[in-house]
Amino acid sequence: MLFLLVAIIGTSSCSDFLTVMPKGRVTTPSFLSSPDGLKAALVGTYSKLYTVYDGDFVRYPDVAGNMLSIFNATESANMISQYNFTSNEDEELGAVGKIWSDTFEAMANANNIIQYAPKVAEDYPLQAADIDRIMGEALFIRALCHLDVCLCYAQPYNYTADASHLGVPVLYKTPGPDDNEPRRSVAEVYTLICNDLTRAEELLADKSPRGQYYVSLDAVRALHSRVSLYMEKWQDAIDYADDVIPTKSLTQGQNYYNMYRNPVVASEVIFRFDGTKMGSKHRSFYAETAIPADTLFTLFDPRDTRLQVLYKDGAHYCMKYESDLTQLGLNHGDETIVLRLSEMYLNAAEAACMLGNYTNARGYIKPILERAVDADYAQEVLANTSDAKLLDLVRKERVKELCFEGHNFFDIVRWKMDLVREKATTSTVKRINYPSDYFVLPISRYELSANRNMQPNPTVNK
Repeated sequence: MLFLLVAIIGTSSCSDFLTVMPKGRVTTPSFLSSPDGLKAALVGTYSKLYTVYDGDFVRYPDVAGNMLSIFNATESANMISQYNFTSNEDEELGAVGKIWSDTFEAMANANNIIQYAPKVAEDYPLQAADIDRIMGEALFIRALCHLDVCLCYAQPYNYTADASHLGVPVLYKTPGPDDNEPRRSVAEVYTLICNDLTRAEELLADKSPRGQYYVSLDAVRALHSRVSLYMEKWQDAIDYADDVIPTKSLTQGQNYYNMYRNPVVASEVIFRFDGTKMGSKHRSFYAETAIPADTLFTLFDPRDTRLQVLYKDGAHYCMKYESDLTQLGLNHGDETIVLRLSEMYLNAAEAACMLGNYTNARGYIKPILERAVDADYAQEVLANTSDAKLLDLVRKERVKELCFEGHNFFDIVRWKMDLVREKATTSTVKRINYPSDYFVLPISRYELSANRNMQPNPTVNK
């Protein structure tokens, strides 16, 4: 496994992240001994996190879900193993190996910042505010990395009553050469995530946001809302969403399309990645490999504004990664969205349903319906939806709103639903009943061989 310290100082080789420290580690204390070093390290951390979000991680929950179809489903098709649930431990350069390695590399960079920032703050007290901001952003990134890798390699939080089932390693610091870190329970993973987000919120509480490409207080609260939803802490999911909702407005009309096409356009985005001089794997994937499944379109009213980003030249096509900046010939990659306001409304609506607060749930889902078509449409839909059916409506809106943004499969498994695909799917798998060992990716053979304490996942690792 490779470990990227920061882009500024280059790459240091490492035979395995969880067993061998990078050769350049002796330079890390001196490099991270000043505010400028921390700032440079943060740049490198964002760059590595871009690799995660421009890679298989974002595509995996849509490929494994039920709203996407691979139109050339041959053995050589991108992510065909995840589409057919035939992932195996030897896929080191595919999703199985890359999601794990890329995410832990980004996490290691964040851990270096978190480790050395307190000493820098002591040595440079006049720059304490800047260092607090860097520390807060690094804590958010560490929390996000733990969440993302746990979603892929472990069953959902609610798989067991106390989340005692196997998760991923919990890393408060980058392991040393003799540290064979074992997997911890999902409960322990989420404890780190929540603690990091709480601390990040404290550090960023009085910091002005730097724009959509950087972690902000709103981003921390938005992620905490998502995490709370996954943990079924319904009131927390609502409270964190309520902290964010007043700070932005839903993107309307043509600007909904422009939100994906041109990042310069003011929008509801809370946190996304800067694609300047970066890769564009998602755009290539949807151009060459995958299209929205027919069943997705059966969910929409024909007037729905969200259909703007699901057609190209009259054909089904995911336009969420077709940046205008790339079309203009500029060196620009994917502007992948991590968090946006619509998710906050959906989180709060779902959580309110689970608490039986149907009036509040209707209030949260109404703006999504109004933006989709208009106020009359929203009123009609809500009037014709009983409280007993409201959760189904919220879930359907979540599928439509967040499709191809890295949510579908993760939502299916946390809802404890069977995976059911359309009859016309090109996958060899049309249905998997919940629960299933196939709802997690295997741990790579390389990781299992390198770390004697690494426990495999069942079935897929046999």
